Amino acid sequence: MNELFTKGTILKMDELIDYSKGGVISKQVLKNTAGNITLFSFDEGQGLTEHTAPFDAMVQVLEGEVEIRIGGNPNLLKQGESIIMPANVPHALQAVKAFKMLLTMIKGA
Repeated sequence: MNELFTKGTILKMDELIDYSKGGVISKQVLKNTAGNITLFSFDEGQGLTEHTAPFDAMVQVLEGEVEIRIGGNPNLLKQGESIIMPANVPHALQAVKAFKMLLTMIKGA
């Protein structure tokens, strides 16, 4: 497997992914047995429908604005803000403005 990102180098995450008109882009940064880190960009109005994940996940908003619903409760996040989505709790997201995020998922013990 080719590494997308070189370990031991400085990364400016918000500059490592572009937007796709009317779409969503994802790039895997790191994956191992403990979990994974993925970089995403969402064009305005794009999102992910409600779903669950088997482990906790932290969203870090790098740019833009997103509404993240966790257990039906809306949370509006902007650049520089983060939220932890608990394992097995339904969540969904919708781009209020085009946004970029770093998603870190860590598997439970």
